[in-house]
Amino acid sequence: MSPPRIFISAAHKSSGKTTISIGLCAALKKAGKSVAPFKKGPDYIDPIWLSHAAGNPCYNLDFYTSGSEEILNTLNDHSKLSDISIIEGNKGLYDGLDLDGSNSNAALAVLSKTPVILVIDSRGMTRGIAPLILGYQAFDPDIQIAGVILNNVGGARHESKLQNVIEYYTDVPVVGAVYYNQQLHLPERHLGLKPGNEYGEVEKIIHDIGEIIADQVDLDRVLEIADSAPDIQTKYKSKTQTEHDSTLRIAIARDAAFNFYYQNDLDAFAECGSTLIEFDTLSNVKLPENIDGLFIGGGFPETQMESLSANVQLRQDIHSKIENGLPAYAECGGLMYLSRSIDWQDKKAEMVGIIPADCQMHDKPQGRGYVRMEKMQAFPWPSSLKDTAIIKAHEFHYSSLINLEAPTEYALKVLRGTGIDGKYDGIVYKNLFACYTHQRNTENNPWVEHFTDFIRSKIND
Repeated sequence: MSPPRIFISAAHKSSGKTTISIGLCAALKKAGKSVAPFKKGPDYIDPIWLSHAAGNPCYNLDFYTSGSEEILNTLNDHSKLSDISIIEGNKGLYDGLDLDGSNSNAALAVLSKTPVILVIDSRGMTRGIAPLILGYQAFDPDIQIAGVILNNVGGARHESKLQNVIEYYTDVPVVGAVYYNQQLHLPERHLGLKPGNEYGEVEKIIHDIGEIIADQVDLDRVLEIADSAPDIQTKYKSKTQTEHDSTLRIAIARDAAFNFYYQNDLDAFAECGSTLIEFDTLSNVKLPENIDGLFIGGGFPETQMESLSANVQLRQDIHSKIENGLPAYAECGGLMYLSRSIDWQDKKAEMVGIIPADCQMHDKPQGRGYVRMEKMQAFPWPSSLKDTAIIKAHEFHYSSLINLEAPTEYALKVLRGTGIDGKYDGIVYKNLFACYTHQRNTENNPWVEHFTDFIRSKIND
């Protein structure tokens, strides 16, 4: 049986659905419910907050990098022990990459047979809210809009007007009216929300949001809607840990500078017989002992660049280990850290320097959205027969590499996106592979298996 579930979407982006979703996770958790959070699309930051709020890891559901069956498997597998699953959409309900809406939030709601609770930013609205709701209902009859949560309500009088209009013109119940409150405004940064693990007071922030949502949203009605979700059948095969003679020890940077990791990627390391050993690039002076590989994911290294630069011992240790052949993988922020320097806001800080280039921050994104990369001859990791030469992934970076010394060996050809220079991505140096592309470990691109197989091949050389 599939567990109860709801899909939190909105009429348009910036309607407050992330804050509402965080608050629902926190409020239901406090009410004694086990909550399984999910996020539609390729996103790192919202899942950090949702994971904190729910007390359970958040998993991504994305049409571009995964097939429909894999999405349903992910949803079912990571909901099995929960009382309710909460899927947070991205952008608006009908927004998506393709004109036909095949990868929209609505498409995910239909695929997963999940009732939708629509978050509506009601500022400046009264009677006009009715045609909006009716239009969203009529646009796709397969969508079940099971309730609305009114956000940014101006007060009791405003709430009453909205309630009366919605009850008169529609059959959609109002399950919450959340008044405008500065406490519900989460701090933002150029990539979206600030990562929750940068905050020492993150638990208080989430607690306060949860209290507000619990007071202004009918949680019992939310649970009733979730209970109405029908069962979904999948051809699921349980994942088991791969048998290996030994367990790999792979160092992974987890701190305020580097925190962009997909939970299913982290799970895949265990399935491939690996143990991830966390280290802090800001405080640890050496990499963990007896490691077989290194993984530095994305994040905001520019915001920590002075502290990163000050940790000279760790920078030197990383440089030495990679120079001596340690298998390493770096994505986006990790690529920036491994360059010679980061230049941001008229300040420049030295980095590891294993990649012979400097990193320049810009005011606007230099690469943004879904990417298609083709593996080139220099691609260092082994692939299986079932793999294709095309990697579907995403990028979002405000930085670019400048002063890149030639010759540079690239592993990926850009078919869609920007990468390093609009033509190529994925710098290969000895046993290092560093790129702007953010990969997701999926059936079509089991990159964790490839990386760990590569590490084992180097151990056995």
